[in-house]
Amino acid sequence: MSPRTASPAPLEVGDLAGDFAQALAALSGTSPLSCYQCTKCSSGCPVAGRSDLRPHELVRLVHLGEREEVLRSRFIWECTSCHTCITRCPQKVDICSMNDTLRELSLREGLVTRHTAAPVFNKAFLDSVRKRGRVHELGLMAVFKLRTRRFLEDMDKAPMMLAKGKLPLFGERMRGRHGRESLFRRAAQAGRAAQADVAAQADAAAQADAAAQERKP
Repeated sequence: MSPRTASPAPLEVGDLAGDFAQALAALSGTSPLSCYQCTKCSSGCPVAGRSDLRPHELVRLVHLGEREEVLRSRFIWECTSCHTCITRCPQKVDICSMNDTLRELSLREGLVTRHTAAPVFNKAFLDSVRKRGRVHELGLMAVFKLRTRRFLEDMDKAPMMLAKGKLPLFGERMRGRHGRESLFRRAAQAGRAAQADVAAQADAAAQADAAAQERKP
C-alpha cells in the first residue's frame, strides 16, 4: 500500500489578502474578506452594466491586492450608494462604505481616473453649499462646465430648465457663513484624525499578521 499523501492545506481568503484588504476593512468598517464571490451584488447593481468593474470584481481585486487598479477604476465613482449590494449580500459586505473609503484614497494618492467627472462635481457642489448655505444650480453647472470643459454636453436641456425656473440667475444666500466655514473645518480635521488613527491600527494589525505568518512552521 502506498504511503498516504498529505492533502494540501486549504487556502483561506485571509491568507490571500494583503495589507490593502486589511487596511480597507479597518478604514471602511466592513470586511471585504467576508465575500465569497456569489455575485448577488453584481446581479442587482444598477451601474454594473455600464461601469468598468462590477461590485464582486472590485472586491476580488481588493483580495488580490491590486491597489492601483482599484483606485483608478470608474466604478468607485459611479456607485450610487443605493445599498442594493448589501441588501442582497448574504455576508453583508457593505460595498458602498468601501467605495466611500476608496474614493478618499484615490483622491489623496492622485489616482482618480480621467474618465470620470464625479470628483469635480462633488467639490463644486460642496463649495456652493459652503458659500451659500444651499446649492445654486446655475453657478454649480457653470463651475462644472468650466472645470471639465464639457461645454455643449446637455445644453439642449438648458432652455427648458430656464423656462421652468430650475436655474435661477442669482439664487438665494443663507445666513450663517462663518458657522458653515467652522463646520466644514471641524469635519475635515475630524476626518483626517480618524483616518490617521484607523490607518495606524491597520498597519499594526498587518505587521502582527505578517509576524504570525513568519512564525508558522
